[in-house]
Amino acid sequence: MTVIDISASVMQFLLAFVVVAPLLGAVAALLPAPPGLRGTNPDQAVLRHGVTVTGAVLLAAIVLTAGFDHDHPATMQATTDISWIPALDVRIHLGVDGISLPLLLLTALLTFLCALYSYFKPPAGPSAKAFVALVLVLESGTLATFAVLDLVLFFLAFEMVLIPMYFLIARWGGGRRQAAAWKFILYTLLGSVVMLLGILLIGLKTGTFDMVALATDNGRGLTTSVQVIAVLAIGLGLAVKTPMWPLHSWLPDAHTAAPTVGSVLLAGVLLKMGTYGFVRILLPIAPDGMRTFAPYLAAFAVVGIVYGSLACLALARTGAKGDLKRLIAYSSVGHMGFVLLGIATMTPTGVNGALFANIAHGLITGLLFFLVGAVKDRYGTADLDTLAGATGAALYGRAPRLGALLAFAAVASLGLPGLAGFWGEMLTLFGAYSPAEGLSRPAFRTFMAIGAFGTLLTAAYMLIVVRRVCMGEHAPRSQLSPDPGTANSPDAPRPPDGPRTPGAATTPQLADIQTYEAAAWTPLAALTVLAGLWPAVLLGLTDPAVQKLLSGGKS
Repeated sequence: MTVIDISASVMQFLLAFVVVAPLLGAVAALLPAPPGLRGTNPDQAVLRHGVTVTGAVLLAAIVLTAGFDHDHPATMQATTDISWIPALDVRIHLGVDGISLPLLLLTALLTFLCALYSYFKPPAGPSAKAFVALVLVLESGTLATFAVLDLVLFFLAFEMVLIPMYFLIARWGGGRRQAAAWKFILYTLLGSVVMLLGILLIGLKTGTFDMVALATDNGRGLTTSVQVIAVLAIGLGLAVKTPMWPLHSWLPDAHTAAPTVGSVLLAGVLLKMGTYGFVRILLPIAPDGMRTFAPYLAAFAVVGIVYGSLACLALARTGAKGDLKRLIAYSSVGHMGFVLLGIATMTPTGVNGALFANIAHGLITGLLFFLVGAVKDRYGTADLDTLAGATGAALYGRAPRLGALLAFAAVASLGLPGLAGFWGEMLTLFGAYSPAEGLSRPAFRTFMAIGAFGTLLTAAYMLIVVRRVCMGEHAPRSQLSPDPGTANSPDAPRPPDGPRTPGAATTPQLADIQTYEAAAWTPLAALTVLAGLWPAVLLGLTDPAVQKLLSGGKS
């Protein structure tokens, strides 16, 4: 079933356009604007160009989704297969199925919303032209990662995003941005070098880099020892990008220093590239190697869940001077731990849960970073103690709509039933209860119990954040505004200079949600509710593709 009937050649063009258009747009952004498009402000002109290009890519991705055959989501569609380097059998091979299509849409949506937000709220930095070009290169690399079906192209696309993200942090970031950018690039580059060795090992041993052919072969052309080495090498590079504990330490620094849109794209899109590689490459191509490492992967995953939650609790406590952006970054370590746990179960239930949690995390954490960026802009800081204040009002009293949306995103992040975060975590834990054949049930049920405990810790720190940031700290009565019943009393305190102002609030109002902010944030909130109430929309796409992937190419 397709929403609209589109020919195969048009589908091919749409997928190629989605991947290539941002790259062409990046080049165009660096060129002088035509006289009729310059307007009065050159920076606004190039930011408008970014909105136009990312909007066209999003529209093409939506049309591609409408033309996708939803009755056969396990089949690669919109495929292009052209020989590129015949000597190495490297091909320009593109295609989408039920696993990659949601990630393509998520990437196109988040990048468009970031471009729209930046048009009205440009980040402080050296050059709007460079900023737009870097965002578009980042989008092209991410979309290519989810669309290519050749291991060499996958590696090139995987690496393509590193340089633009480095410069977004280093040039447009906040405090300690240089150190955070260097840490990000060093961790990811070192992981990628090892990953390349694993990819070359698979290509040399099988004679092909074609991911579809390798998945269909299902590891039969590789000995168990080769699979183990390949999983160790490739998995290390993917684990750094995910990020898996204990390879996560670059993430909090990068998020804390990055500009708002950098944090949104880093959490909402880039982290998904690592987990997507586990599902697309390692599960079908090296199943025996994955089975060997699955218990260790699950163990690291649940440690990450608990560690991330405990780090958030430590940051959230009163007097810790915790940074709210850093707290959300540590929460990502925990949430991606659930994704890795689902992958480690090697079952359709667990892998579907991992893919669902991937999309849910992109929507919810993307929204959270947008909101935290807006709060930081208003207060001038993301320090939790400062945000909580001592007035008893905080966001609910100063900017109620912003406070309500922040509370919504927080409860979505903790996995409230009826919202997107719930289904991924639940399916992942179900998968751990009954892992694939050959994996230890007692061990995975222990991991399930630890993961379930992690959900309680997540609820604890998110509710503390809501109480402190949205409601404020409880202050002594003498520090609060006068009681309405005593405000007109002769004994009511007077301001030091000037007449008494009975009943006046002691907390100044902040700007509430602006129109452009509502335009950028509403789609994420709406999709969080839609995915929570109607999970079959996403699971109907991923499940047949996952079943085929885990069965060695057999539908």
